[in-house]
Amino acid sequence: MTAANHKVSQPRDCELIVHKDVKIPLRDGTVLYGDVFRPDIEEKVPVIMNIGPYQKDRVWLPPPDLEEKPNPYMNWETGNPMWWCPRGYAMLRVDTRGSGKSPGHSEPSSYQESLDCYDCIEWAGHKKWCNGNVGTLGVSYHAAFQWKVAGLQPPSLKAIIPWEGRADQYRDQAYHGGIFAMGFIASWHNTNTARHLLGAPRSYNPDSFNNNMLWNCMRNDLDSEFWRMCSAHWDKIKVPFYSAGNWGGFAMHLRGNTEAYMLAASKHKKLRIHSGTHFHPFHSEEGRLDQLRFMDHWLKGIDTGIMDEPPVKLEIRTGGQLTPYPFRFENEWPLARTQWTKMYLNIECEPSSQPNGVEGKLAAASPQATGKLSYPASAPSRPGKSPRGASFETPPMQQDTEITGPIVLSLWVSSTAVDMDIFATIRNIDPDGKDVCEMGQQADLVACVTKGWLRASHRKLDPDKSLPYRPYHAHNEHQWLTPGEIVECQVEIWPTCMVFRKGHKLRLDISPADGVGTLYFTHYHADYNQGAVSTIYSGGDQPSYLLLPIIPPKYD
Repeated sequence: MTAANHKVSQPRDCELIVHKDVKIPLRDGTVLYGDVFRPDIEEKVPVIMNIGPYQKDRVWLPPPDLEEKPNPYMNWETGNPMWWCPRGYAMLRVDTRGSGKSPGHSEPSSYQESLDCYDCIEWAGHKKWCNGNVGTLGVSYHAAFQWKVAGLQPPSLKAIIPWEGRADQYRDQAYHGGIFAMGFIASWHNTNTARHLLGAPRSYNPDSFNNNMLWNCMRNDLDSEFWRMCSAHWDKIKVPFYSAGNWGGFAMHLRGNTEAYMLAASKHKKLRIHSGTHFHPFHSEEGRLDQLRFMDHWLKGIDTGIMDEPPVKLEIRTGGQLTPYPFRFENEWPLARTQWTKMYLNIECEPSSQPNGVEGKLAAASPQATGKLSYPASAPSRPGKSPRGASFETPPMQQDTEITGPIVLSLWVSSTAVDMDIFATIRNIDPDGKDVCEMGQQADLVACVTKGWLRASHRKLDPDKSLPYRPYHAHNEHQWLTPGEIVECQVEIWPTCMVFRKGHKLRLDISPADGVGTLYFTHYHADYNQGAVSTIYSGGDQPSYLLLPIIPPKYD
């Protein structure tokens, strides 16, 4: 069935009631400030809420090609009251502690923030104009908080839509494979500090955004209770949810969306993965209809048909299209018909100095004898220059070949140092040897299909949580290398979807530092890399390979 066969809330001609700077009391006596938007109608309505540090009073001016047009109530990464309220919803936006107009000590993405959100949900759910049902909806930061508060199970919370939302603060955001993702985190922290202390909030909240976030991130470089307290607990999430990811979110959010669908305890859950920027799909007519149908079902009891559809909705990328690709419904994730295929690294030569040099093939059979190659571990000294390690390519595809799902790189390595960083990049190479680029989350052209990372000292796996197609690293101790010692590393490469067209090649880059397609999501390279030499091996009793999720055609 399609959405056209079912009802959804229709917009009404009504006035918008706006309550600014409403005081919301918390369990510890603290007060947060929020804005309430609701339609001027007689019946009680459900509430959609957000809580975040981006200042509820800061108006977002969208790009001209956004399907929702500017208005005085647009706010970054949140729903538009001018669209939702006429459809019979109230909206609540709250400044987190120590941000915007809310007093208190700033603790971004903390457990305390989850408790505060719980209290805000219950405050809203018991207002006389509310029907007792509260949902959450938002992008990125406004998505990540939803996983955490859902685990606390506030009674009034009836549905959540985490749209591109990380869930594991250590693995998804701060430490990719144990390597500190400093580029984005430092920029995010500095930008938001400046907006508070050098912008309008300083006049009414001069001590806002006072936190030691960067120090805390770097001080806690192993996974621990520090990170578990501010991450999702899948066994405690039982509320219905619509998890919306982005294939381009391979450096922060996508893993949270797929992990949630696989592991959360909710009986009613859906997974959607689209492409495009970080904000266009959320504000698109198609995206808003999905959101409305889900909220109508769980907050209003309207039969919109969305829960009758297959639970997984995937945009199938076919390469190089900068507008949305068609969606396809599936019944599970990963797909049951996946043909898990090993492509073995066949080393043919030492690394080339050419930026697009190729050191070997990806082949269906492992070489009988072990080959090896070595490359400098030091990151390049010139900003923007991609480091060279080693690259491997498949032969040209004999037919269109779909790869959809998680990927694993099993790699045998050694180093002259006590550790080694592995950066893995998957690329789509056309018959002319050029990258096929996709639309990135920041409206950039990205020459990358997906990525994975691992610091060799973090290679320890958690056997209870690892899956054949998704290794789960414990990250609770350093297993230092003995110089020259050969070890096996299972690198988690984040899920993706790409149809490699006939004649195209899949390229795997293995590098010592951030490479092609990294853009804003750079990492810190530790001092042991300086002057070190890394070596990779493949063949014989050290068969390095790429495990690919090849999807055969679907026949109904």
